[in-house]
This record gives sequence, structure tokens and C-alpha cells, in this order.
Amino acid sequence: MLSEPYPEFGQRASPRVLDVIIRLVLIGFLGYLCYRVLSPFLSLLAWSIILAVTLYPLHQMLARRIGGRQWLASGALLLVGTLLIVVPTVLLMNSFADTIRGFVTSVVDGTFQVPPPPEGIANWPIIGKTASDYWAMAYSDLPGLVKSAQPKITEIAGYALGVVASVGSSVLLFFASFVVAGILMPYGESGERTFRRLFERTAGEEKGASLSKLSVATIRTVALGVIGIAAIQAILVGSAMLIAGVPGAGVLAIITLILGIAQVPALVVSLPVIAYIWASGNYDTSSAVVYTIVLLLTGMADNVLKPIFLGRGVDTPMPVILIGALGGMATGGILGMFIGATALALGYEIFMAWLTESRGTQDADETTEESIAKTPAQRERAASRAASA
Repeated sequence: MLSEPYPEFGQRASPRVLDVIIRLVLIGFLGYLCYRVLSPFLSLLAWSIILAVTLYPLHQMLARRIGGRQWLASGALLLVGTLLIVVPTVLLMNSFADTIRGFVTSVVDGTFQVPPPPEGIANWPIIGKTASDYWAMAYSDLPGLVKSAQPKITEIAGYALGVVASVGSSVLLFFASFVVAGILMPYGESGERTFRRLFERTAGEEKGASLSKLSVATIRTVALGVIGIAAIQAILVGSAMLIAGVPGAGVLAIITLILGIAQVPALVVSLPVIAYIWASGNYDTSSAVVYTIVLLLTGMADNVLKPIFLGRGVDTPMPVILIGALGGMATGGILGMFIGATALALGYEIFMAWLTESRGTQDADETTEESIAKTPAQRERAASRAASA
């Protein structure tokens, strides 16, 4: 019968393996409990951290001007952000909710007025005849069309009303994120050290420091240079439409925001609104001229904002940001749009940095192997050719 060569090794290893398993189970259980506690606030915390990282340079500049008073600087930023961003956003979100609610109600009740279909729509390839038939039916007998498609319309109406119901929570989360960001910014230095140590612990001291800088640069570039510009312009255009009394101003502001993230000019929205103002007959000439000038200026505001906010940091491809924004909006509403774009851009930049580093290490290894494989005479001839060149 064969005996174990090292019986004492098995006796020592078994308790150690058991200790490791117990520790992993306890750590996993503690992590699960922490996740359950924080899960209702994950979106709020994520956007608050993004805001705090983005606004931290402005917060520090303001704090230096008022004698290093961190909390006073946070209060001033919170007040200005509430007046210039939160209040217009609340008004636009209310307009968005009212528009969606009114549209769904009018369709279900059969009071919605559909214009006649254009003559050329039936000539469109593939979908022209079907679209023309449905449009003509909606024009002549909207209640009958609604009744024939009742299950699908009920499903769409339920989804639309769910979106309206989520507007209130999105507005509260949006305002709460500003408050939490204002609380986090006075602890900016300690927070930066904590995240740098986390990266260093994960990727090593040298790589962790570079990843920390890359993460901060990505968050600030995307949140300020892309989403920030789009959000500011959407608020400006939406506020101008609210003041002008344009129907569906909230919906048009959301469209402007999405187009802005995709780097499509806001004039795509502003110019049709200007045409509506002049064609509707609801405005006198002086009011129409004033609203036209305001909408043109707000529609071209990105030409002023981009040189201010862009030109620094990383260069994330626009499809990555757009996919993150649309995916975040689908899963987390309006607030999820901002979080999704920033998070996906951050993941993309870290992944590309890892690929670049891996490629550089591989090239260095290949160069080392080639130099080792050469004979002394070959290395001497290569050195002489390089010197003569």
C-alpha cells in the first residue's frame, strides 16, 4: 500500500483552505448585505459622484476665492445649480408629462385630430401603401382604428403613462443628486485618495495612478463636454419654447437633448418651431421676431459652449456615448441617460488603455526575444548600420 509522501502537508493545508472559504463566504455575505442596503440609491449615488467629480474644479476655485470655505462654496453651487438647472428642468419635465398624458387621453377618447395623409405617401417603397391606408383610416375614423388595435394601443398607453408617472421620481432624484454632490465635494481630497488607492490596490501602484487620472478625465470630458453641453442647450431651447407657449415644449426639449448627445445641431428642432410660430397665426409680428431671434440664438448656443468645455481630456467615440445614453434611458429613465453615457465611456476608455498597454508589453517582449536570438556578430552589424544611418 502506497503511503502519502507528505502527510503533514495535507494536515496543514486543510484548515487553511477551510479558513479561506469561511472568509470568502463572510465577505461575500457582507457585500451582498451592503448591496441590498444601497441598491435603492445606486442611480442617485452614481450620478452624484459624477456631478461631484465634474464640478470639483469649479468648487475648489470658488472655495479659494472665499477663503477656503468648502461648505459655503458647496452651498453657493447648490443654490446656483437649483436656480439655473433644476428649476427649468422641473418645468420642462412637467410639460413633457402633460404632453404625453394629454396625447394618450385624446387618442383613447377619440378626440385627437389627425390631418389627411399627403398625396405622395402611397408611392413610398415597401411601406407606402400600408402607411397611407392606416393614416387615411385614422383621419376618417380614429375611434374605429383605436378599437381595432385596442390591445396594442392599451399596451402602448400603459407604457406611456408609466413614463409620465416616473417623471416625478426622476425630478426628485435629479434634485437630490445635486444635494448629495454638494455634500461630497468638500471631501474631494480624501475621496480622490480613496479611489486612487482602490485603483492601485487593483492594478498596481503605477498603473493604478494612471487609471485614476484616466477615469477622472473621462468623467469630466463626457459629463461636461458632451452631456453638459447637450443638457444646457436643451434647457435653453426648451425654456425659450416654454416662454413662447409652443405646444409640447418638454417633448421637444428631450429630443434636443438626445440629438445634442449625438452631436446633431439643435437647429434641427429650433427651425421647425420657428416655422410653426410664423405659420400658426397665434403670434403678432413683433412677438414672432423676438421668439425667432431667441430660438436661433439658443439653437446655435453649442457653437459657444463647445470651445469652452471641449478641447481637453480623452476622445471617446460618439457612438459609445450615444449607445450608453440610449441604453441608460431605457433602463433608468432620464437620469439613467446621463449615468449610462458616462459609465459606458469610462468602461470603454479603461478597456482601450488596457489593450494599448497589453500591445505595448507584447511588442517589448518580441523586441527582447529578437535581440536575444541574434548572434553577437549580427548585433554588431545591426549597430554599425544604425550608426551609419
